[in-house]
Amino acid sequence: MRIGGMGWIGVAVLAALMTGAAAAPMAKAGGPETTGSIASPNLGPVTKLPVPRFVSLKPSDTPLREGPGKSHAITWIFKKEGLPVEITAEFENWRRVRDYEGAEGWVYHSRLSGRRTVMVRAKDKSAAVPIFKTAEDEGVMTAKLELGVVSLLDNCSGRWCKIHGEGYEGYIRQDKLWGVYPAEIVK
Repeated sequence: MRIGGMGWIGVAVLAALMTGAAAAPMAKAGGPETTGSIASPNLGPVTKLPVPRFVSLKPSDTPLREGPGKSHAITWIFKKEGLPVEITAEFENWRRVRDYEGAEGWVYHSRLSGRRTVMVRAKDKSAAVPIFKTAEDEGVMTAKLELGVVSLLDNCSGRWCKIHGEGYEGYIRQDKLWGVYPAEIVK
């Protein structure tokens, strides 16, 4: 959940203008913090890790700023710890992130974690998404998760991901998740 804010396009344009930097490519290629099968030709100038890449939020109440620095206005505050976000640019100790709705802004690096999490997404907002005991559509269903549920990511094969959370564990189709790239392999 976030509060306040301007549109993500406005934030990206404003941030690029304020830092004198061009906006990072919006390509959906990249990998996790340290592993993954989809190599990104773009490495962050600070961390030398792929950009873009997925990470998660450490603490709740994480401010998202218009630009990379405490002097920039807070556009909204993330309220959910563990929420997956995508790093789209780096500047000193600041990371430009994009959330699952496409909104962007700058977060201080210590508020981010390399721990991978994912969020359940579905075309029908009222539909629950099944989790299976094994990575197969006709397998034994172990649970159903509602849209927006955040889970810890164990691994992905490029088609299926193993996830877990409080009271559930199993496999979910990769295309039902936000926080992992299509066909990305996570070990």
